[in-house]
Amino acid sequence: MSKPIPAAAFERVAAPAPLAAILKAPPAADHSVHVVRSFDLPTGLFATTVALYFAFLGVMAATFADKGLAIPMAIFSITIVMAFGTPAMWVRMTPDHVARPLTWSRFVSDGIETLTGRLSGAGAITQMLMLPVLILAWGLIVAAIVATI
Repeated sequence: MSKPIPAAAFERVAAPAPLAAILKAPPAADHSVHVVRSFDLPTGLFATTVALYFAFLGVMAATFADKGLAIPMAIFSITIVMAFGTPAMWVRMTPDHVARPLTWSRFVSDGIETLTGRLSGAGAITQMLMLPVLILAWGLIVAAIVATI
């Protein structure tokens, strides 16, 4: 439970320094924050992921072509755009971050450091694209099943 503090217990201080004295003070050390918002992954991986998700939506829209699916497909599309658009805007945010996304060749040759250790470029690509590829494959299998019925 909180205890009330009487006003007499507060310490009185002198008036703050005038603004002119503050402005004439020597410049302080550079305390700017340098951040890395690029996720250490090339932009092409994110674009490929988005393309695979939209390919899945295209397969589903073509397989189950119906006017009633227009709103759900629009909702799915907006969700995908928001899920990848927000981090894309975050990377471009100010203050400027210290690193740009890795180039494709450097990513493939150097790999990436993860919480569980270093991954090669091919391993990271496989890990990142596994889910979207499997979702698209599942959509193609469903489309093939519907086509044979």
